[in-house]
Amino acid sequence: MVDPVTPPPRRNRPPLLATLGRGLRRRCPHCGRGPLFLRWITLHRQCSACGLVYLRNQGDIWFFWIVMDRVPILAGIAGIYFGFRVSTWLEGAAFFLALAVPLIATMPQRQGAAIALNYLSRVYLRDPSDALPEPVAPDR
Repeated sequence: MVDPVTPPPRRNRPPLLATLGRGLRRRCPHCGRGPLFLRWITLHRQCSACGLVYLRNQGDIWFFWIVMDRVPILAGIAGIYFGFRVSTWLEGAAFFLALAVPLIATMPQRQGAAIALNYLSRVYLRDPSDALPEPVAPDR
């Protein structure tokens, strides 16, 4: 008689919105305690609290960074689509600043969200060779 194959225990998967919120707050997407960045956009190698390696392989999060970088530009495209026209150089400079300032000011938050999205892809599309830390208690 053949014993039925028991599936491996299923890890607790983190909630999507909480994980994205941690990334937007520039905290570790796994535990929410460790900082993501050493300086403005210089990424730590791993979390100081739980040990999660943020970039498993160099270039893992390029897709998410590119997507998150295009979100603020969408506002400018929508403005032009819905009829905004530049008729003077002053309007052109104001339009450029209206796009560039939020793009630069929100860079750490967008990169934190990209790291959180990459973490979620690592959890939900699990690679057996990827060593993720054990699940932590949910945020309060």
